[in-house]
Amino acid sequence: MTGGLILQYWLDYNFSVAVWVGYIALFGIAVETGVVMVVYLHESLDKRIASGVPLKQEDIEAAAIEGAVQRLRPKLMTVTAVLASLIPILWETGIGADVMKPIAAPIVGGMITSTIHVLILVFLRGDEGAGASGRHPGHQDRRGIELESRREGLASRTG
Repeated sequence: MTGGLILQYWLDYNFSVAVWVGYIALFGIAVETGVVMVVYLHESLDKRIASGVPLKQEDIEAAAIEGAVQRLRPKLMTVTAVLASLIPILWETGIGADVMKPIAAPIVGGMITSTIHVLILVFLRGDEGAGASGRHPGHQDRRGIELESRREGLASRTG
């Protein structure tokens, strides 16, 4: 949202229905990509937890890097497609440009800062938060399932 506000200010657009429509679209895209990034980070960490080996800080960092790398290309493709389709609207001067420019401005600015947020801040927070949130052997995860008993269940099924 920060980038949307900055670009809206630079282009001197007042808040209007068109600008709010742009923010609604931006929120949808940004939240979706952020949630998917967190899902990838958790899947990567869950793979390491399921292996049965006690987690160390290095394992958590490696899981965070693995999850972020898996999500990097899809995130950049989404941002590239959005920017490639909306940046030309900001230069348009023809019929309807006065309606479309205020819609595109918050999306373009917000996608740039959203990318920085999702690829850097969510990754760093996921790496930091995984170690401090009790997601290591002997503690409970968010569903209240003790990880040790989950590991024992996996071991009994596999062999």
